[in-house]
Amino acid sequence: MSLYDIPLRTLNGAPASLADYRGRALLVVNVASKCGLTPQYSGLERLQQQYGDRGFSVLGFPSNQFAGQEPGSAEEIATFCSTTYGVSFPLFEKTDVNGPDRHPLYAELTRTEDGAGEAGDVQWNFEKFLIDTEGAVVGRFRPRTEPEAAELTAAIEAQLPA
Repeated sequence: MSLYDIPLRTLNGAPASLADYRGRALLVVNVASKCGLTPQYSGLERLQQQYGDRGFSVLGFPSNQFAGQEPGSAEEIATFCSTTYGVSFPLFEKTDVNGPDRHPLYAELTRTEDGAGEAGDVQWNFEKFLIDTEGAVVGRFRPRTEPEAAELTAAIEAQLPA
């Protein structure tokens, strides 16, 4: 099964899939509104603005699995993201990223090794997975890696057309 084949739902409940973004480089991030790392929304939005016209999209997947840091409803999440951080990139329904109810997308993503050669569970909110234009995972960046860190922006740029 390809990442493109996994059914998803947008934050407002509409059916979706990564196939909707076929041909774009994607940064899939599990996000939360009440986390110490929540200010990373600003950097993620800047990446969206900087690279969006070049075939790149950030995709946010709210998750309440880490210390209950995403307790809001879909409407509350959407309002918080747009009014607090001006988020324009797509957000999807709340998603389990670990455990027995792990979403199939995250079951595939967590098989990917990070820069230290480690696969496995998502460590915390704001873990980032880079997917190339063909739908293959080509990078994994742990939560404390800032969205605009040199290693992450270099990896994004490597996936974009010259």
